[in-house]
Amino acid sequence: MKDVFKALADPTRRQILTLLKEGDLTAGEISKHFEISKPSISQHLNILKQAELVYDNKVGQYIYYTLNTTVFQELVSWTIEFIDKGEQKQ
Repeated sequence: MKDVFKALADPTRRQILTLLKEGDLTAGEISKHFEISKPSISQHLNILKQAELVYDNKVGQYIYYTLNTTVFQELVSWTIEFIDKGEQKQ
């Protein structure tokens, strides 16, 4: 969970996740939405991969990045459980 929160703490990575919500993209396609270098985009993508928020899939000569919704489902479940426990104490 620590890696997930670290990854989500950065606004650029959150914006990348928002882009991937619409569908799979290559690093080049993602970089067109930012005014930062391609190596910086790659670094952000690596952090997102380490947190398992995205995964990559090689198709021919391109690598496509895909949103991993399973991690988000786990995060939502944890949040709901956390909120439920807080409400039970009241």
